[in-house]
Amino acid sequence: MKPAALLIQSEPEAAGPLVDYCRAQGAAVTLVSTVAEALALIGELHPRLVVLDLHLPGNDWIQLIQWVQVRLPQSRLLITNKYPDLRRELLAKKLGCSVFLRQPFTPTWIERALQQLEQETPERASAQFALPRVRLPVSAKIILPFALMALVFVLGAAYLVSRYVSDSVNDRFRRQLVDAATLTNDWLVREENRLLGTLRAIANTQGLATALATGDAESARRLALPIAVNAQESAVELLSAQGVSVVALRRTGGTIGDYAATQGDDVYRAWPFVQHVLAGRADAEGDKFAGWVEAPWGRYFYVAGPAFTADGRLTGVVLVGEPLSDFARRVRAETLAHLSFYADDGTLLASTLMTDAVTAPAETIPDSGLIRTLNVTSGAYSEALTPWTARNGDRLGLVGAALAYNTEAAVSAFTQAQALGFVAFGAALVVAIGWVISQHITQPLERLVQAARDVGKGNFQVKLYDGGSDEIGVLVQAFNRMVTGLQEGSIYRDLLGRTVSPEVREQLRDAFAADGLRLEGQTATATVLMTDISGFTALSEKTDPQTVLQWLNEYFSELAPVVSAHGGVIDKYEGDAMLCFFGVLPRPMPPRESAFHACQAALEMLRVIEAINLRRTLRGEPPFITGIGINTGKVTAGGLGAADRLNYTIIGDAVNTTQRLESLTRQFTESAIVISETTYNALRARRVMFQLESLGQHLLKGKSEPVNVYRLLGNAPELASAAYPDSAYPEPDEASLPAC
Repeated sequence: MKPAALLIQSEPEAAGPLVDYCRAQGAAVTLVSTVAEALALIGELHPRLVVLDLHLPGNDWIQLIQWVQVRLPQSRLLITNKYPDLRRELLAKKLGCSVFLRQPFTPTWIERALQQLEQETPERASAQFALPRVRLPVSAKIILPFALMALVFVLGAAYLVSRYVSDSVNDRFRRQLVDAATLTNDWLVREENRLLGTLRAIANTQGLATALATGDAESARRLALPIAVNAQESAVELLSAQGVSVVALRRTGGTIGDYAATQGDDVYRAWPFVQHVLAGRADAEGDKFAGWVEAPWGRYFYVAGPAFTADGRLTGVVLVGEPLSDFARRVRAETLAHLSFYADDGTLLASTLMTDAVTAPAETIPDSGLIRTLNVTSGAYSEALTPWTARNGDRLGLVGAALAYNTEAAVSAFTQAQALGFVAFGAALVVAIGWVISQHITQPLERLVQAARDVGKGNFQVKLYDGGSDEIGVLVQAFNRMVTGLQEGSIYRDLLGRTVSPEVREQLRDAFAADGLRLEGQTATATVLMTDISGFTALSEKTDPQTVLQWLNEYFSELAPVVSAHGGVIDKYEGDAMLCFFGVLPRPMPPRESAFHACQAALEMLRVIEAINLRRTLRGEPPFITGIGINTGKVTAGGLGAADRLNYTIIGDAVNTTQRLESLTRQFTESAIVISETTYNALRARRVMFQLESLGQHLLKGKSEPVNVYRLLGNAPELASAAYPDSAYPEPDEASLPAC
């Protein structure tokens, strides 16, 4: 199977080179223009490569990056952009994206970006930023003294308990019973809120309101079933605006996902809480209502809420419920007390304790509750009865929490054991307090360590929040200030990367760190290349500036990669002219190497310019006739400007001579390359790899002696592979190179 590549580009026509390159590499390419389309396809495609446009509208692209990182960790994510957007690029870096590709997409730059992606593997990043393992955590150092104190406390308390324990079983039992009733009511509130959470998730699911409005049972089932399964709900009822079941989902067995679906029931119309929703009523708690019912399928507790369309029209009712018997069993498991539900008339609805015909007392139960004694088959129990109310205050009946009653009130060995257990609990509480204190200290440190890891990976958007005024708070504030400084440095570094090539930027940084680059200037023998568009000034007078800028950006964006691909550096752009040099950065080269790479770059530039002119002709725009001059000689490279604002550049007579050579190309009616005699000599044995035509001697402006000039016409394929040893042309001493 072919590896898949998913391209999300806001301008699909500009992504043609990307599509062609990926297909040439044997990938199955899918091109979409929106994040929504990508999210719909990405789960099926499982792409090996995801290419995301940074200029997509909105913030959905952030969601896509996070989706790919979480669910497709093996996929490579490449970010593209048409123009610099520093804010979005920094945000993408914060999300873990480190490789960017700018338009226009050329095979050379695409290949480089993909190589960087392969190098930036998660394993490599983890190894690069791995920290030493913690052998003895600070939390252990803090908890250990608390544990020793707790041990002493337990031993002393055990001695005292054995002599002085006196306990009132009845009072303790009563407190336990009240606590059980309180826990029961709290749990009922939490359970109702949980059902409400499921209800909101279903009601707000896109497409559900439409399905209820149209009576589309299958669509409604398909949208609600995953949420019901995920929440492990017992019943989900979806009603139309008339109170008739569109689809009802009820769990039928022990399997979580085993649900039976029915439709068409109209028993819901008679339920008061459903009538409230259908009537559009709302109270202080909102438009959701709850209640229990005696349904044909059993006694259930339901919460009900409306389903609205986007324009606020009621299209149906969503009910989420659970059998009262399941309700009772779950509370029993949580509180360890037996639970019973009663109707307002005292009828037993569901219970984990009683199967007999037990009823609640007829008198009104106060809000504070009522405690009574029950004698059932399994023994004597005490039951705390409290009103059972819904979230909006509607009374649903009574709820009782029951515990087994202990008639022995004497102090016994069991009571002493309980007291010892309480003491042990107190000791554990001491240790727990120590753990909490240690976490209060160590958690900020752990966040600080994680933040340091993120900063080490290049994420300068890290921000720690700590309101403490102790040493840790001061440390956090100092860390934040450090990250702010690093973030500013990252911005400056990014801006430098937009001014020079990334290779030059890194070389400058490394050279500064090693004190190997002297900004005051250093002399080297290099090859200088200069391009200029013939007649561009006259052309600019007839065209608006915005169009001229667009033309130049297109022109330079395709020439710049050629220079970088051959090891050259773009010094500056001056209008329609471009000045480059070879042999100084990113690494020093001897003259024969710099001259050769400059000539190869110039020939490739002519091919690129020819392709540009073909597109311009098809658009009805005038072609660019470009002249290229190449000269080899001594230059001085260094910082030019004021002390607080420098431009790393080259100066020297060799640069001026290059400009004069480029002006000689005006005699041709087509784009042409002219090289100097010094470049001709520096090529040495490699001269046979090029087609060179002598243009004779020319007296250049500012020169007292004429110089020999050659036109570079192209490569000589039949001689390119011939072995001409450099030893046949001894390397001249730099001082012996002819002056330009």
